[in-house]
Amino acid sequence: MTGDLSHGTWPWVALILFGFLPSEIWRTLSIFLSRGVDENAPILGWVRAVATALLAGVVAKLLLSPNGALAAIPLAGRVGAMAVGLVAFWATRRSVLAAVLAAEAAIVGVGYWVG
Repeated sequence: MTGDLSHGTWPWVALILFGFLPSEIWRTLSIFLSRGVDENAPILGWVRAVATALLAGVVAKLLLSPNGALAAIPLAGRVGAMAVGLVAFWATRRSVLAAVLAAEAAIVGVGYWVG
């Protein structure tokens, strides 16, 4: 059945073809193209600034106008969970993993308390 899209592996094939590979190609290419580029080059400063701005935009979107289950959490709870994450980030000498885990635990706790 070559044309049958109801086969159980099709979602995994689609995920790899349309989700993973397009992103992975650029990541791999960037490894080869970045050889010899000065770490303090102005273009890399611009790339860092754009990446930071995009991340800030995503966080602001999640914080101020969330979708799905996150919308059930009050704004004060979302801001509080973000504050917990920031405190954990600075308290653990800038560990992103600790910050994410602390903020996630806080938002789950708020959701449990509210729900």
